[in-house]
Amino acid sequence: MTELKNDLHDMIKKLCEQGDELADNENYSQALDLYWKAFDLAPEPKTNWEATTWILAAIGDANFLNQDYKAGVDNLSNAMHCPNAIGNPFLHLRLGQCHFEIQNLDRAADELARAYALEGEEVFTEDDSKYFEFLKTRLTIEAPKKKPWWKIF
Repeated sequence: MTELKNDLHDMIKKLCEQGDELADNENYSQALDLYWKAFDLAPEPKTNWEATTWILAAIGDANFLNQDYKAGVDNLSNAMHCPNAIGNPFLHLRLGQCHFEIQNLDRAADELARAYALEGEEVFTEDDSKYFEFLKTRLTIEAPKKKPWWKIF
């Protein structure tokens, strides 16, 4: 995979950092403006760049936090076509949460199960417990079994 030129990478990174700061202060509209400016800087085809993966992840996260779940599904689904997106627990979590909120429950279960398989219950700890509770209605989740002390050695 080809890497972005340093100056372009730096501009995209700076816009995203500014967007992150706005999103941290719950100013999602302005954050999204900066994220989209960063996205526009990525060369075509945009799906070839790892930078596009994290830009779309930031956009989808801002969509989710701003309760624009349909846009979150669209943007996070697009991110899945970019490098290193499939297998990223955070992206699968957010995409599953957005699907859950628009009542696309089969897709929600699929994405949430992927996040769980990749990172376990910990991936759910920062968000509302309803997502993990929902997943437990779709999967059989057992507590890890401890080995007897004599089988440890």
